[in-house]
Amino acid sequence: MSQTSDGDGLLIPISEHDNIQGTIDAQIVLVEYGDYQCLSCGEVHKMIQEIQQQIQLCFVFRHFPRIHIHPQAQKAAEAAEAAAAQNKFWQMHNLLFANQSALNNGYLLEYANQIELDLDRFLRDMTNHVHTERVTQNIQSGIQSGVSSTPALFVNEIRYRDAWDIERLITAIAQARNSQSM
Repeated sequence: MSQTSDGDGLLIPISEHDNIQGTIDAQIVLVEYGDYQCLSCGEVHKMIQEIQQQIQLCFVFRHFPRIHIHPQAQKAAEAAEAAAAQNKFWQMHNLLFANQSALNNGYLLEYANQIELDLDRFLRDMTNHVHTERVTQNIQSGIQSGVSSTPALFVNEIRYRDAWDIERLITAIAQARNSQSM
């Protein structure tokens, strides 16, 4: 695939390989490319959690660690995928965002223990970088869709480019929902 986007459309469709909350056939599908060490992503994480309390939507998180700026982001993404392999992606995802300044190996192991992962399997996955390819696939899909920084959001496959403000994001979601029902 040599296709790349002008940055306004999501080129790689959602699949069963994605980390998904909600149902894929929801009226609103929100895709985020994020980095666990990115403070703006942490703020957007809180906004999305608040929006999910108000609006039924499908939320997809894809990894986009910016390791040149955030040295722990790749390991954190791999830890989230190691948790996903044990059906606990969202628990790890939330812990990583809640503890953005504490993402080194010792903390990642502590979080794995906190959400009751099989620690031997988690350590094996992390040591052998079992989930590196999955994270790389997310990065590549982001690049193809024009992502170069985080956070990057797509509402119904259209890039959200307004301010990182909950009211504006809710307005963009409402507009997407209204255009769906026409």
